[in-house]
Amino acid sequence: MKTIGNILWFFLTGLIEGIGWILVGALWCITIIGIPFGKQAFKIAGLIFWPFGKTVDENFGAHPIANVIWMLLGGLGLALGFLILGVLWCITIIGIPFGKQAFKLAHLSLAPFGATIH
Repeated sequence: MKTIGNILWFFLTGLIEGIGWILVGALWCITIIGIPFGKQAFKIAGLIFWPFGKTVDENFGAHPIANVIWMLLGGLGLALGFLILGVLWCITIIGIPFGKQAFKLAHLSLAPFGATIH
């Protein structure tokens, strides 16, 4: 089921979103100061492509200043986008597993520093 979910997610949502996150990560990496933020964007992009079967362990306290800067520079908007996407997916019963993945991505988009993906 995980494989089917990942394939459907990839073609319905993950491809466009993942490419967008890779481009944002590349833009962040242009400056030396932005490299840590670019690395977080790449981490999120990897999860966006294939989210089923992966879990996210958070440790917000590990880098609170970086997470606050991330939130102020776009994390709130990105999380809101995934939240809206999750609600849209959950309108139908078939889309509920996809909505749950979008909510997981919304949570990670809000504070990615210190989070690990398993």
